[in-house]
Order: sequence, then structure tokens, then C-alpha cells
Amino acid sequence: MYYDGLCPLCQAEILFLSGRNQAGLLRFIDVNSLQYSAATVGVSCQQALDSMYAQYDDGKLISGVEVFSAAYERADLPKLAWFFSRPSLRPMLTWGYRFFAKNRHTISGVLGPTALRLVKAASKQKG
Repeated sequence: MYYDGLCPLCQAEILFLSGRNQAGLLRFIDVNSLQYSAATVGVSCQQALDSMYAQYDDGKLISGVEVFSAAYERADLPKLAWFFSRPSLRPMLTWGYRFFAKNRHTISGVLGPTALRLVKAASKQKG
């Protein structure tokens, strides 16, 4: 999964998924880091910031709401995976994610620090 490491809410989601990644089926790359190569992925940094992207080991690239469904499935969160995979909900979820992506730094400025604190606290309780 490619994510915006400068977004506290995005960081919270990645930390949450990392804690659920016991099977090791997920890898996370911050699009703002040197690990991210737009040329290799085929997606510019700006495109990656505008919409969530992920890539399977076979090279298949997915984006948007489909990423959440795949990630939640691999993180053993079947109810969330099911919810994000519903075709009837896809238009609403796509619109909601596009709104979030466009405004993520503003939204994250309000919700992100608290979400990040909660996820960190929960992960400490597990460990």
C-alpha cells in the first residue's frame, strides 16, 4: 500500500493495519519517502496523493476504495472488507474517499492526532 506519511490520519490507518498484519500480507510505502519510485510503480507522487494506490506482488495496481477492501481482507478484518467491497456502496464510498483525499490534511489536522494517539495506545496494550 502506498500512503501519505505526512497525514496523521493516514499514519493512524497504516499503524492500525500494521498491527493486524500478522500474516505479513501487507507492505506499506510512504509516497513521500525515498522508497517510493513513481517510475517503478507507474503512478506519480501527486496521483498517489490524490487517490490511495496499492500493488499486488504480481504487479497489478489497484486504487481507490478497492485498496481498502483488499487491505482489510489481508488484515483479517472481514466485516470491513465486506463493507468496502459492496458494489451498491461503491459510488458513495468512492465519493467519500475522494472528498477525504482532497481535504485530508485539513481533516487530519482535526482528527488525525487523536486517531494516531488512540491507535498507538491500543498497539501498546497489545504488545
